[in-house]
Amino acid sequence: MKQPVEKNKEYIVDIVDNGFEGEGIAKIEGFTIFIPNAIKGEIIKVLIVKVLTSHAFGKILEILEKSEHRTEEDCATYKRCGGCNLRHVDYEETLNMKQNVVQNLVNKNLKNKVEVKPTWGMGNPYHYRNKLQYPIGVDKDGEPVLGVFANRTHDIIPVEDCLIQDNKSNQVAKYVLDAIKKYKISVYNEKTQEGLMRHVVIKRGFRTGQMMVILVINGDLLPFAKEIARDLQGSCHDITSVVVNINKKNTNVILGQKNISVVGDGYIEDVLGDYYFKISPLSFYQVNPVQAEALYNIAIENARISVEDVVFDLYCGIGTISLFAAKHAKKVYGIEIVEQAIENAKENAKLNGVQNTEFIAGDTELLLTDLIENKKIIPNVVIVDPPRKGLDNTTINNILKIEPKRVGYISCNPATFARDLRKLEEKYEIKMIQPVDMFPFTSSIENVGILELR
Repeated sequence: MKQPVEKNKEYIVDIVDNGFEGEGIAKIEGFTIFIPNAIKGEIIKVLIVKVLTSHAFGKILEILEKSEHRTEEDCATYKRCGGCNLRHVDYEETLNMKQNVVQNLVNKNLKNKVEVKPTWGMGNPYHYRNKLQYPIGVDKDGEPVLGVFANRTHDIIPVEDCLIQDNKSNQVAKYVLDAIKKYKISVYNEKTQEGLMRHVVIKRGFRTGQMMVILVINGDLLPFAKEIARDLQGSCHDITSVVVNINKKNTNVILGQKNISVVGDGYIEDVLGDYYFKISPLSFYQVNPVQAEALYNIAIENARISVEDVVFDLYCGIGTISLFAAKHAKKVYGIEIVEQAIENAKENAKLNGVQNTEFIAGDTELLLTDLIENKKIIPNVVIVDPPRKGLDNTTINNILKIEPKRVGYISCNPATFARDLRKLEEKYEIKMIQPVDMFPFTSSIENVGILELR
């Protein structure tokens, strides 16, 4: 069947909606065209750049009628960098867009009508990331450079000021670059897989102020490591830990498994809610602590955990949600496949004097079955925070079989979230869906869903 649009042809279109990634959606004779950086309500002259059987992609040539929500871009590298994709939209409207994305997915997937709550936004949606990770390469003159990868490429864009990164971390990254130049450390080349310095990762405790600098190298030894650490600490007194991470694999994964502490004990601490958490180079910790605290409080308060309740926290990471829940519960069991995270979770419970938690390392699917069928431990409340792929069918079937009175579902992927709610709807009423803006000015959306046994 011939499509109503042709590649390299120009068309004038109305933007009728915004999609999952924040892109504008237009229709020509019912045929869908996705247009990055377009906003619902705009009239656009568009060039078609790709045509598939079911849809096409276009790029903006001219905005003929501008949305009232379009704003001046405030970042010099926005159009080249893939870090944010909604800086051309005013912040309040990005919250509406995210609520709308979730509502559309809920309407398509669920049998019963559920009204998605307005997105929980940030008072100050700038400089919110507590973890910076920049690749290191060379510029066209062969000089070391660090920054962000240009969108869909591995060309590095030098970053002067990133509006979502913590200001102090940005400054420390520049000190790292100065040290690379000063000590003439070779820089990794992805094509030849030669050179030493690959990435810098900086973690900062927003409440404690403690900073960790992780220098990722393609080798076993970083020359002048102690001198570099001394220079970094001289430039920024908040640095309490400097770690060399070994990653000699040809991979897009930033961190390797081996860490060598140059300064400090190999971790920093931060405070979330009422609790201290140890953060090591490999441990997962939410990158926006302000919104993470809101997310966990929404989940725990609405799960209505009581002192009689046994709680399962599936995909528990370093135990953040488990500790938030433990204050209200009789007992919390945390399950996580990453062994290092479980060790961190046990340390975090001990650090905070929490004694009613038990953390188990292993595959959630297998361990959940073991706890239920062999150990006969049946939870009253289940909290899940799965990866982007969502819940596996075994876990869903186990939940449906043991019928906990409430389920709290924390999700980083609205599509798999809506899919899984549809399966749980068989026995559960969905009492609340609350989007939380964990990553302002990006299209990413976190959700909290609260389900109650019918």
